[in-house]
Formats: sequence, C-alpha cells, structure tokens
Amino acid sequence: METASDTELEGFARGARAFLEDLSRYNTRAWFRENKSRYDAEVKRPAETLVASVASGLEDAHGLPVHGKVFRPHRDIRFSDDKTPFFTHLHAAWSVPDGRGWYFGLSPSYASAGGGVMQFDEEQAAHWRGAVDGPAGAALEAALAVPGARLDPPDLDEVPEPYPDDHPRADLLRRRGCLLWLDDLFEPLDRDPAAGLLDAFDRIAPLQRWLGEHL
Repeated sequence: METASDTELEGFARGARAFLEDLSRYNTRAWFRENKSRYDAEVKRPAETLVASVASGLEDAHGLPVHGKVFRPHRDIRFSDDKTPFFTHLHAAWSVPDGRGWYFGLSPSYASAGGGVMQFDEEQAAHWRGAVDGPAGAALEAALAVPGARLDPPDLDEVPEPYPDDHPRADLLRRRGCLLWLDDLFEPLDRDPAAGLLDAFDRIAPLQRWLGEHL
C-alpha cells in the first residue's frame, strides 16, 4: 500500500534538481521569494520526509538513535567574494552520538552519499592512528575497498610522528577524518530516494562498523 511518504517522495530527486538548476540561473533573494512555495513543495518538505525515513532505516540497521537534518539553503556571504545568497545544492546529514555520520548531496550535476567521521577529535585521532598502524589496519583497508567508492584526499602533507614516511598505510595515517563516498546515484534516487540512500549506506556499513569498534 502506498503511504503519504511514498507519495511525497515520488519524483523528488528530479523535481529538486530542476528547482536547483533554476536557482543556479536566478540566484537572487527576489527570485527565491517569488519561488518559495515551489522550494517548500519540491525541495524542503520532501527532503525532510526523506531524512526522517532514512533516519528510521539507519536506526534499525545500527541499533542507535540517529539524528537527521536538512541544511538550510542560505549562504553566509559576509566573508565570501561570491555574493550569491543561496546554495545551488541540497545537503542532508545523519549522525549518531559517537560522532559517526552519513551524508547526502544532490545538485543538478551530482548525487552523492557518504559516511564515516568528518573530523576526529584528539582521542579519536590517537585511536585511529594506533588501529591503522596495527593489525586492525588490514581490516580497515578491506572495509574501504568498496567498488566505485572514493575517499577524500588526505588532510596532512606528511605522515605524523612517530610513524615513518614509508609506512605501508601512510595515506590513512595522514587523515584527520575518514569519509567514504559513493557518487552517480541519480538512477537509484530517481527510482526510490529512501531505498537508494539506504542501499548506498549499507555498502559503506563495513567502514562504519570498523570506526564504531576502533575509535
């Protein structure tokens, strides 16, 4: 039986991309005011429904309370040379109390989902490096070996002390966080946004489990 959530999410990805494409052409406060009802109907409300549905699925999968949010479209232009007032993408995130998170980005040109820890705190960084240097490092490499997935570039230019520059996992030791991304999700999101995202998050679940065990 089709639910209200199913109905609200039908065509969401295409409709949101169409709105964001128009916003990229007419990125002014006046245009956004005139199209606010369209933004609410095509982007904001279905995105909130999507976030709630995915949060429930993540709670079932991981057995932890999950907090989800849709990021506001307004840009902070106070210190930016780019004075356009609105982002031309939709971003959402889900998090659990230990700092792990899941992320979703949609624009006319990309549809991506990722997960992990965006930035380690001091204690997590120490645990990360110790685990990467030890036997658990091999399990981490296996968890990261997801077909079609990518990692952001390392944060540090050099391997931190006391690890040698030629450490076999130097790339991982140079990270201040660890997010694994899946791109080109247009097709699954067009079919069923919630199922498409939960499937993507399931593909990177081994990394989330590793992080939960070792940080």
